[in-house]
Amino acid sequence: MAFLKGKAKRILRFDVGDGRFELTESERGAPRMLGGRRDKSRVKNRGDERRPIPKSTKKLRELLCAEFSTDRNPDLILRPFKVGGGRDALAVYMNGMADDGSINDFILRPLMRYAGGDMSLGALSEDAIEIAETKREDDLSKAMSAVLDGMTALFVDGEKRCLLLETRGYEKRAIGPAENEQVVIGPNESFTESLRTNITLIRRILRIKELIAEPLPSGGGNDTDLALIYRNGVTDERLVAEVKRRLDKADAFALTSSGMLEQLIEDSGVSPLPQMLSTERPDRAAAHVMRGRVCILLEGSPKALILPVTLFTLLDSPEDFYMRRPLGTVIRVVRYVGAAVSVLLPGYFLALALYHQGVLSTEVLSTVIASRRMVFEPIGVEMILLLLIFQMIREAGQRVPGSIGQAIGIIGGLIMGQAAVAANLASSVVLIIVAASGLGNFCIPDYQTQIAASYFRMALVISAWMGGLLGIVAALLLSLCLLSGMKSFGVPFLAPFAPKTERNKPLVIRGRLGGSPTDDELNTSFDARIRGTED
Repeated sequence: MAFLKGKAKRILRFDVGDGRFELTESERGAPRMLGGRRDKSRVKNRGDERRPIPKSTKKLRELLCAEFSTDRNPDLILRPFKVGGGRDALAVYMNGMADDGSINDFILRPLMRYAGGDMSLGALSEDAIEIAETKREDDLSKAMSAVLDGMTALFVDGEKRCLLLETRGYEKRAIGPAENEQVVIGPNESFTESLRTNITLIRRILRIKELIAEPLPSGGGNDTDLALIYRNGVTDERLVAEVKRRLDKADAFALTSSGMLEQLIEDSGVSPLPQMLSTERPDRAAAHVMRGRVCILLEGSPKALILPVTLFTLLDSPEDFYMRRPLGTVIRVVRYVGAAVSVLLPGYFLALALYHQGVLSTEVLSTVIASRRMVFEPIGVEMILLLLIFQMIREAGQRVPGSIGQAIGIIGGLIMGQAAVAANLASSVVLIIVAASGLGNFCIPDYQTQIAASYFRMALVISAWMGGLLGIVAALLLSLCLLSGMKSFGVPFLAPFAPKTERNKPLVIRGRLGGSPTDDELNTSFDARIRGTED
């Protein structure tokens, strides 16, 4: 029996390890669909494994050469020298991540010319090194993480500690205008891929001592830097603790974007609507931080995550507050109407055309019948097909360069639409309905919310095709139930309407400027007792 098992192993290749077949990465644990549990172990954060620093710089150099494979990886620079011509020292930094000029002018040259008698780290830091930001470290793991982040580690022979010197000097994108959140009135600066630059952009707007920019490990295998920004004394401490707890449990092989981080810490991963606001505007992020929300910035990502949010937060735009109250209210009303038209209009028209023709006037009904006289497919198929084509045109326009993308939109919207009507592939009335729905979709300021609106739009179209207005009402009630049960870090997604909270003015009307932060609808305790009175 054992012989048969061994033979079956060899025939079915069960005795071959995973490394023979998988060239990149493999997921931990058994698939969930097979009843397996996902392994909760993850890559350790920086600083989890403490390692002492060898006193001998020679042994330290051999250790670092072996760990970083310097024979094949020449990026790690190990620069041995003598402090004042006597004591051995070693400067370690990453080529391209650190500024060579700062290292040569403010570290190596002053130390080589140092003529003092005391050559301890403290004396060298105070008397010789000309770098403004220095830090002592006795953990080799944290020192190497700092080196990988662009800092320079200085080791002196016989010392159990090292000096971490701020020498970051890698290339980064310059601050430019916001591309996806453009406003007519307001600042034009946007976030970049540099974490330090993004924090500075927010501090330039919020020059208050209560602003906290707390560095945290991201939890990914690539040890990406992350910063948690909030206003001390205004932001609920339980909210900050909950965010830290979720970040600590974040499990990803490589974390390269704020969109990946958003999926790891959000409440519901199957909801089409985002539970965090992703923005590229520093002024928008600063306004939400002042109201008591938390902002998350990630190294390498030009987006900031704002939490918690509600559905009405996703529909707001910074331009509402850059204009006078009457103008801001009109713009907000138009935006809400456009969002409602985008979601409800296709399904509502389909229900009337199929099941409730008596609601339509004779002229409108005659126009619909005349436009569909030569169209062969059912009106439900036609509506769904045109909605999908519109989405394809939109995606194609975003994935190509700017000038070509505009041409694709014009060609797809005008030429293809006119050609489809002329070829009797689509009716002109349905084409107008789809175009109006598309225009309303562009009124939504948040991109992820625009995509989520397409899910609800398609669900309402299918419901209207199957059950008319009754199907639409059933789908709307189901959607409202799902949204009422959603929470964004403990805050109900439909607040302040579900649950009902104290508020003096409706959300559609733009409130007055000024007032204390506790007047905002989300500046509340973490258990969602929202006490806001103004937007």
